[in-house]
Amino acid sequence: MGAVLEVDGVNTFRATAHILHGVSLKVGEREVVCLVGRNGAGKTTTIESIMGLLPVKSGAIRFQGEDITGLPAHQRARRGMGYSPENCGIFPDLSVAENLSISRWLSEDRAAGAGGAAAVEERVFSVFPEVRDLTGRRGLNLSGGQRKMVAIARAMFLSPSLLLLDEAFEGLAPVVVSRFREAMIKIKAMGISLLMAESHLPAAAAIADRLYAIDRGEIIFHGSPKDALANEAVMKTLRG
Repeated sequence: MGAVLEVDGVNTFRATAHILHGVSLKVGEREVVCLVGRNGAGKTTTIESIMGLLPVKSGAIRFQGEDITGLPAHQRARRGMGYSPENCGIFPDLSVAENLSISRWLSEDRAAGAGGAAAVEERVFSVFPEVRDLTGRRGLNLSGGQRKMVAIARAMFLSPSLLLLDEAFEGLAPVVVSRFREAMIKIKAMGISLLMAESHLPAAAAIADRLYAIDRGEIIFHGSPKDALANEAVMKTLRG
């Protein structure tokens, strides 16, 4: 299995604080990888470093074999890296349709190679048909679950080969978490790889092919969900 994403020895700072300490991970083709850890462990910093929203001090990030360490975020998006942030990043005064159009504009060339804009739209709405009924609603008037759906749908309009999802399950009712799990499985079936930052290990373990656990900015475990759940040291760290 080829690597869609390779993160090699990345060190990242926020202002003067050294957050990531030599973080390395990989995501393969058609693979769901979860990065699990407590709040403040470094998950969001890892995702933002990969997306280019935070500059890395040292180390390398490769996407589909290309070194993108110094590329700005919008160029990573144009190459097929989709991103749904923890706070969803929905523009409150824009309609859902207008929020989605941002990715449509960024991905015109990729959409042409994916069967055209209509085909891309059909794939997105096959995962989240609920979003089609929300297109006229302002971002301000969406529920938490709806905002997360729109954020992921917006990322999918890039026709990505990789989706970065930061806390996709956070704050959702159990029945909605189940709905999102189904969506992740559908996205994987479309050939899209996923890297998910998640605080709740059982939720991550239910869909992940592999897991990385992070604590204090360092990767402390890499392996299968089953092995993570059986590892007392990992479980103790994640529980705090």
